[in-house]
Amino acid sequence: MTSSSELTRDELIARNLAAVESHFHNETPETIDLAIAGYTDDIVWEVPARGLVLRDREDVKQEYLRIFGSMTIHKITNLYRFATEEWVFDDSIFEWTITDDGFRNCPYPVGTRVSIRLLHAFQCRDGKICRENGYEIWRRADDKDRVNDDVPAGAHVEIFS
Repeated sequence: MTSSSELTRDELIARNLAAVESHFHNETPETIDLAIAGYTDDIVWEVPARGLVLRDREDVKQEYLRIFGSMTIHKITNLYRFATEEWVFDDSIFEWTITDDGFRNCPYPVGTRVSIRLLHAFQCRDGKICRENGYEIWRRADDKDRVNDDVPAGAHVEIFS
């Protein structure tokens, strides 16, 4: 692996974006091990709105598996993604129905259709993710006063059945 000191700014940014893209691509029950492999051994996984801080890759994997088993996704809207030499930021809107209790400290009961504005801040080191902060803004999907996002014209929207 090429050390960070040997890469240009653009190469560092491209490597960080690729690490995050691979992580998101593999956030599924079938490929979660590939997503977890993209973390450093000293990962810090934090979701401040729900009071969660995990520092072990296996703990993060188990948290993801609980989450995957507790949602039916309806729509994902990717708003913005950009990076620096050390950080990648991803701003998206996720709409799903909560189907089980796998979201620890979730502010809504099972059965609620939610719209979550989610900003991920990924800190990267040597082509891997060493910190993942997920800043969640939880809203009921039917709350038209709170679900009022400025979606850019070029946003990628994926709708699920």
